[in-house]
Amino acid sequence: MKRILPAALGTIAVIAAAVWWFALRAPEPAMAQTAEPVADASDTSGQFGVTEMVMGEADAPIEMIEYASFTCPHCANFHQNVLPQIKENYIDSGEVKLVYREVYFDKYGMWASLIARCGGEDKFFGLAKLFYESQSEWVRAGSEAAIADELRKIGRIAGLDSDNIDACLSDSEKLQNLLEWYQANAEAHQIQATPSFVIDGKKYSNMPYEDFAEIFDAKLGE
Repeated sequence: MKRILPAALGTIAVIAAAVWWFALRAPEPAMAQTAEPVADASDTSGQFGVTEMVMGEADAPIEMIEYASFTCPHCANFHQNVLPQIKENYIDSGEVKLVYREVYFDKYGMWASLIARCGGEDKFFGLAKLFYESQSEWVRAGSEAAIADELRKIGRIAGLDSDNIDACLSDSEKLQNLLEWYQANAEAHQIQATPSFVIDGKKYSNMPYEDFAEIFDAKLGE
């Protein structure tokens, strides 16, 4: 099921409180072929001191922004079954660049985000892959402490040390910047559910690989 965004301000307050403590229901995703134009949302990462996580060539002719949550099952499906095909056929060839932007539904997704970003740009997508592959396990680990331990474990598998992980989880300034950055992006692109995609300024719902390929091929043929 596709995750639907809750009210932004209330959610931010809840997530912030939950993370500082550290110091699923909607219709099936539409097979959207009709693009919805959205307001221009320029790169706001510098404004909030947040690093954009980008996969692919910076000057690729097509930009796809993905809005996703680490606790979203359909986001996990996209990363395991659709993104590898897009990467092989369009990103690795320099035709598409993927900009990954986190959406924060809950404290667990925020914890995963903080750990994924803890490794910097070099480790981010590797950690994201591990979080999505094992999502069904760590989200059901039980207590908050058990989930936190599972997330730490994944971070250590990726080469982060425990002190570094705890420092990243306790960084309240970075948390605040991420929350403000997320809210600004979600409002600018009218993000209501995950995963959502903005391809060259037009918003799409979740789709199978074939629909992404059709959109990319049409753009590359222009």
